Amino acid sequence: MTDEPLEREEHHFELGTDGPKVIVAGVDGSDTSLRAAAYAWGLARRNGSRLIMVHVAPVAAISTLTPGGAAAMREAGEQILAELRREIERAAASMPVRYELVAEQGDPSAVLARTADEARADAVVVGASAQAGHRLIGSVAVRLVRTGRWPVTVVP
Repeated sequence: MTDEPLEREEHHFELGTDGPKVIVAGVDGSDTSLRAAAYAWGLARRNGSRLIMVHVAPVAAISTLTPGGAAAMREAGEQILAELRREIERAAASMPVRYELVAEQGDPSAVLARTADEARADAVVVGASAQAGHRLIGSVAVRLVRTGRWPVTVVP
């Protein structure tokens, strides 16, 4: 052995290059999801990131049992999606961000996780749940955190 010190690699942070490059944000039209979308938009703008906004219409079996229930749910989902598109276009006009809007039906946490995995996301942003039942079954945010493949930011 020699008494010479081992060479150490130096690591330097570079401003403007260390943030997330792909961000997935869940939006369902609720106040907390809209705040999460705004937070994700600002994060994407500041970091030059690609933003994937995901709207998941949950599939509700009960709505198919009532006459017109499925059609009413589909129409409500389309209205929320149209409003989200208007808000996104308004934001894009004043603060340009590379974004896409994905709309699917299914379990919100499963769709967000799949989308984040497929896009190789560096971060996931969702709004906090305001529903009391989520204390028992877990919110979308809790299920995403438990998945543990990306940092998850929960916006109140």
